[in-house]
Amino acid sequence: MTQITAQALIDFVYHEADLLDEQRFTEWLELFTEDAYYWMPLAHGQTDPILHASLLYEDKLLLKVRVERLVGQRTFSQQPKSRCHHLLQQPRVIDFDANATEHKVRTSFHYTETRGETQTLYVGWATHHIVVENNQLRMRLKRVDLLNCDAPFGNIQLFM
Repeated sequence: MTQITAQALIDFVYHEADLLDEQRFTEWLELFTEDAYYWMPLAHGQTDPILHASLLYEDKLLLKVRVERLVGQRTFSQQPKSRCHHLLQQPRVIDFDANATEHKVRTSFHYTETRGETQTLYVGWATHHIVVENNQLRMRLKRVDLLNCDAPFGNIQLFM
């Protein structure tokens, strides 16, 4: 990758959602840096995932464990398998400088997760903190802010 463009960042976000919708979880996991986090705050405007409770705050190791469970053949809690669909508004590049080391992209979404007869809709915003690593775009942080983050939830099986 010679030059980072805003369009490349937008394409990265669409590609990430496609990997999840196609259940290509191992490839999706490779989009993260080794020091990455996947964060879903429990409160609107939450700024600290360490000192405050979160719906999810997972490092790369925990993400890998979840991916291994999802792709495993003996994961009986995933029979039938959960499926998902991301409906994304066009991602908006909110922090970009071609010479910077990190870029930020925010995307409004409707996310549907289904398993058997149960279908659940989630609405919110995803903020991707994207860096270049080994000449590839990678996520250092994916933050998912749900519109109703303070509501009670059942099990969220997949990744938004």
